Amino acid sequence: MSEDTERGQRPSFGAWLLEQVGREDWVGQLAAAGKSDRSFPRQGAPEDVRAFLRKQQADGDVFQAVDDAEMDWMSVDTSDEP
Repeated sequence: MSEDTERGQRPSFGAWLLEQVGREDWVGQLAAAGKSDRSFPRQGAPEDVRAFLRKQQADGDVFQAVDDAEMDWMSVDTSDEP
């Protein structure tokens, strides 16, 4: 869990995505690729990640993975309640 989540705030999309390394789906593959690229927008919003991928000329499947990841990220519970 990131420091932001511990304080009741949603982590940035880029940071959250990089924490998904190890998932056995497209999101995990995207996270692994992002982690290996120093120019990946680690503190970026979903649109920053999409812009980065457009510059990299990524294919459509990658953008679907971003869409799936964004839905998961938006569902992160940031409440302080147990």
